Amino acid sequence: MKFGRRLGRGAASLPGGDAAIRAYHVSKSYAAGSFALRDVSLEVGRGEFVFLTGPSGAGKTSLLKLLFAAEHPSEGQILVLGRNVARLGHRAIPDLRRRVGVVFQDFKLLERRTIEENVGLALDVVGMSRRDARAKVFAILKQLGLQHRRQHHPLSLSAGEQQRVAIARALVNEPEVLLADEPTGNLDPDLTVEIMDLIASAATRGTTVLVATHELGLVSRYGKRTVCLEGGRITEDSRPQGTTV
Repeated sequence: MKFGRRLGRGAASLPGGDAAIRAYHVSKSYAAGSFALRDVSLEVGRGEFVFLTGPSGAGKTSLLKLLFAAEHPSEGQILVLGRNVARLGHRAIPDLRRRVGVVFQDFKLLERRTIEENVGLALDVVGMSRRDARAKVFAILKQLGLQHRRQHHPLSLSAGEQQRVAIARALVNEPEVLLADEPTGNLDPDLTVEIMDLIASAATRGTTVLVATHELGLVSRYGKRTVCLEGGRITEDSRPQGTTV
């Protein structure tokens, strides 16, 4: 897109309109001639819930990493909440991440911190009082059935419990954008539905949600917009009949 190519080297933001996420002709290569993403353009509105699907290696995780500024695109531009993430300096990235919740496939919990401390980290960063933070952490852990485990450490929990802790940490600060990479991969079917209901409810409160999953049953159950990646390219972008956003 010509608009993206006209950006100056030092530009840190682009006009974002009502979209929470905009990607303009984004490509990502990790080695010469090997592309994880190729010419991806995508727009996600504020408060929209989108499933990102595709086979293993399709580029789902790579795209989420770019949106979170964990990596930079090889080509193209990405805007998250009106900020051009590829142009953000190191000091500006933490500010963006305070507004973006992320659920990683490998949890990324701090082993030497309690569950309560892991979940409360996002609240510490924004300066919430200890009393208010503990109350908020307890509430989100209770929603996920983990309040009795709040003084335990991650390695004493099952994989499914650790996944729930990771989701609690991502949601506790009520982020403007939630990125989830296979958030139900280690959960049984009943808990999978409970967790997805919780994630979906965040979108009803205005959070923009992008969930990468290979579980087509979930996609069918929730009837949300679905973007399919194959070989690093978007091959389908479909919305439920009757929706316009």
